[in-house]
Amino acid sequence: MQGRAPSPSADRTRRREVVEAFIAAARGGDFEALLALLDPDVVLRADTGAMPGTKLVRGARKVAEQAYTFRKFAPLNRVVLVNGEPGIVGVSEGRAFSVLSFALGRDGRITELNILADPERLSGLDVSFLPG
Repeated sequence: MQGRAPSPSADRTRRREVVEAFIAAARGGDFEALLALLDPDVVLRADTGAMPGTKLVRGARKVAEQAYTFRKFAPLNRVVLVNGEPGIVGVSEGRAFSVLSFALGRDGRITELNILADPERLSGLDVSFLPG
């Protein structure tokens, strides 16, 4: 029916597909596929807990370069719900080392990535239920 908003479950399914495509592109080192998933004005924020604070990266090419640089960690990523939406947790030796959340634009491309990689803040995160 025209004019009807997509159902929340369909929207979540689409978001999960984008997150999975992001992981697949990173795992495969497919730079062009990473670029295709990103909005040209995408913003990446990374909180590592280290000084000087949050790292900010703007633009599809620069964000794709960051993802490409960290592709060696892609096999350690698992799709999970982050604040109720599909996201990624990076797990190694039973401990979380990063959590990524995504925002998507109307066209389905990633407009924002937020990365939490602060070891102190992640230390209490239970990931025992995730496959290793």
